[in-house]
Amino acid sequence: MSDPTPQPGPFACLDTALRFLTTVPLPWPAPKHIMGGIAAALGYFPVVGAIIGGLLLGVGWFAGLWWTPLTQAALLLVAWGVLSGGLHLDGLSDTFDAIMSWHPRERKLAIMKDSRIGAMGALAISSVLLLKLVFLADTGANWWRAVLIAPILGRWAMLVVTTQFPAARPDGLGRSVQGQLGRPQLLVISTGVALVAVALAGVGGLVAVLLAGAGAQFLGHWWTRELGGLTGDTYGAVCELTEVLALAVLSAAG
Repeated sequence: MSDPTPQPGPFACLDTALRFLTTVPLPWPAPKHIMGGIAAALGYFPVVGAIIGGLLLGVGWFAGLWWTPLTQAALLLVAWGVLSGGLHLDGLSDTFDAIMSWHPRERKLAIMKDSRIGAMGALAISSVLLLKLVFLADTGANWWRAVLIAPILGRWAMLVVTTQFPAARPDGLGRSVQGQLGRPQLLVISTGVALVAVALAGVGGLVAVLLAGAGAQFLGHWWTRELGGLTGDTYGAVCELTEVLALAVLSAAG
């Protein structure tokens, strides 16, 4: 019997997740082939969130030396968007252009593939950025906790919905990752995410995790009802909206 195809190691999976979810320039060449692609790297999405948060700490620290909390929050948001390449904001706009169109399901899925941004997509992006800005500014001296926790929870929430809800299309990114992460794996990852959030922000961190998880479930049910399942765009929208929820809780917790 021939040996089974070797599975990618942790480094290869993290490399794939970083290249997919961020614009961070890596000093080594990309692997020529990774078995399973993005699906194999799903478990490392929250780790990428932690890396994004760590990079944002430097931006926030420098901005805090010179400017007010509002300006600091604005610069953090710009850096946040650059680091993620606007990937999830694009998914957010496509999702809301489709969901809020009130067309039949097939037409909504077609709208999501349209590269043009509509009124509802523009409103969704501007609303999310505005809410992130004010919540970040309201965190005051605890801004660093927020920028560490929120990116982790946003990418963890993506894992929640890929595990819990079907894909809307028979092909595409949504189908390639749907159900690829088992529930036992999700439980382990969720426990780790919760422990990190509690270690960083105490009860506020735990509430942020619970609300992000509940928000992801709500969005998953809503969009599955509208679209028949989820897509890569909706995963990005889940990330953005759960980041807002996390920032809201952490700003209120002080």
